Amino acid sequence: MTDTTNTYLAIFLGSKTSPKMMAWNALPEEEQRAKMQEGMAGWKAWVEKHHSAIVTMGGPLGKTKRISQSGIEDVSNEIGAFTVVRADSHEDAAKMFENHPHFALFPGEAVEVMPVLPIPGA
Repeated sequence: MTDTTNTYLAIFLGSKTSPKMMAWNALPEEEQRAKMQEGMAGWKAWVEKHHSAIVTMGGPLGKTKRISQSGIEDVSNEIGAFTVVRADSHEDAAKMFENHPHFALFPGEAVEVMPVLPIPGA
C-alpha cells in the first residue's frame, strides 16, 4: 500500500479558447518564443524552490480518451498538466502554487490542488 499522507495532486487548467490563450496565439512567433523562454525559466525556478516537496514532477498531458459503458470516445477538457507534491496541509500545498508561472507567465488559467486519499479498505 502506498502512503498518501500529506500528498496532493495539482492539476493545471487552461482553456484552448480563453481570451488569455487567444492573445497568446495571436502574438508574433518571436514574441511567443521569448515569452515561452521566460515562462520555462519561471517554471524551473518554481521547481528549484519546491524540489523537496515534489513527489512526481508530472508534466504536460496529451489528448484525452473517455472510457465509459458507452465505449471509448475522444473528448476535450481543460486539464493541461499535473504535479504531485507533499505538504503539511492542504492550505500549504495550495500556497506552493500561488503566482505559479502556469498562469502568471503562460496563458494557463488556474491550478487546482486536491488531497490524494487512501484507498478505502486497502
